Amino acid sequence: MNYDPRSWAVHKDSEHPFDRHAEPIDNGSERPDPSRYTSKEFFDREWEKVFTKTWLLAGPSSDLQEAGDWFKFDIGPESFIVVRLNDGSLAAHYNVCPHRGSQLVTTEMGSQDSFTCPFHSWQFGLDGSNIKVTDEETFRPEVLCHGTDLSTIRADEAAGLVFICMSDEAPPLKEYLAPILSLIETYEIDKMHVVQHRRSDWAANWKGGIDAFYESYHLHAIHPQTMGVIDDRTHIDLYERGFSRQFVPMAQPNSHFSDQEGINPGIAMLLKDAGVDPDSFEGTAQESRAAVALAKRKRAKEMGLDYDRFSDAQLTDSTIFGLFPNAQIGCHPEAVFLHRFKPYEDDPEKFTYDTTIMYRHVDAPGYGAPGWMGLGDEVDLTGATRPEIAHTGLGEPPGMGEVLDQDSDLLPSVQKGARSRGFRGPLWCEQEARLRHFHVELDRWLES
Repeated sequence: MNYDPRSWAVHKDSEHPFDRHAEPIDNGSERPDPSRYTSKEFFDREWEKVFTKTWLLAGPSSDLQEAGDWFKFDIGPESFIVVRLNDGSLAAHYNVCPHRGSQLVTTEMGSQDSFTCPFHSWQFGLDGSNIKVTDEETFRPEVLCHGTDLSTIRADEAAGLVFICMSDEAPPLKEYLAPILSLIETYEIDKMHVVQHRRSDWAANWKGGIDAFYESYHLHAIHPQTMGVIDDRTHIDLYERGFSRQFVPMAQPNSHFSDQEGINPGIAMLLKDAGVDPDSFEGTAQESRAAVALAKRKRAKEMGLDYDRFSDAQLTDSTIFGLFPNAQIGCHPEAVFLHRFKPYEDDPEKFTYDTTIMYRHVDAPGYGAPGWMGLGDEVDLTGATRPEIAHTGLGEPPGMGEVLDQDSDLLPSVQKGARSRGFRGPLWCEQEARLRHFHVELDRWLES
């Protein structure tokens, strides 16, 4: 191998434990068959052998603050109700009445003390137990003995996030997340709330979405506007169970950018976000990242915030975690970006991209989410109101910002190419190590 993804000095001389490299994992150099992106048979196997067996990120804990709070989680052919119980624990039920199969809820979220089927008004408690069978005397007891409660699956939460699992054989959630859980916990997502939630349907396989978001190799080609401010010389870590981490350095130029020294408008924006006056800043573009970290520490101390637990890279970079099978979290101390790539019900060449921005509100001058997240003045950052979910269909501009809109425009073209008999499968470089790691884990599940 002539390239080591751990060789770039992203952290320079940092001895902070968060910045430590994971032990290397060699996933080989096989070229997978491209049918994994187009085959209905492969798609069906993924559902049965992966999605029904693993823990799935259903949503943030902040959406279930009080007893009776619930949200609907749809993925593939299934729909679930995830609810906070009276004792503070969680429950998840298939969104289906045991009587005739009607879905119990059709809206996105709510709060109530029971669920009533809209078809024949059967009632169920928050825990899924049957409360009422309408005209129960008209049923033979032998019929009702088959079961009148909702079908319930496992639900748990960790690091401020809610997960569900359709399998009784999967390990406990915290054991499942163990390779990266302590790293994510440093961000205290449990103290954040949703300030933006968007969904968009894309004409591509769900793994095409994973592939696009798991690497920075494409930035110079697809997102040229990021060249001056987002570096592609990243730090990549691979962990057991298909999990991964990548530091994407911000406030310094891409290696393909012509000017490595000047303070361009993008870097000036990030300096200003951190409280540094870009007009009086005397450093170069190579020094701006360190200046942002220093300024954030100073400001946090003035606000009484504990930033001592963060490394400098956590204060400047987009620190990204891949959660197998279908989620990614981009982390900052002030806000996190939840990405979920949800397969369609029955079409391997379509998926729903679900993106949620969560923010930790601090009422102090200068404090805010990273400017590149694009949260406008109209966004309520206080947490007083939970924004509605904006959903755009296939072919509609997703309106997720310039960078994400560019991805949505490109992926259908990539999907079309995957169907060509001239495409023999992806050739992943070491900058794409997270992709290979994900696909190797996927194949491990499919072969089990």
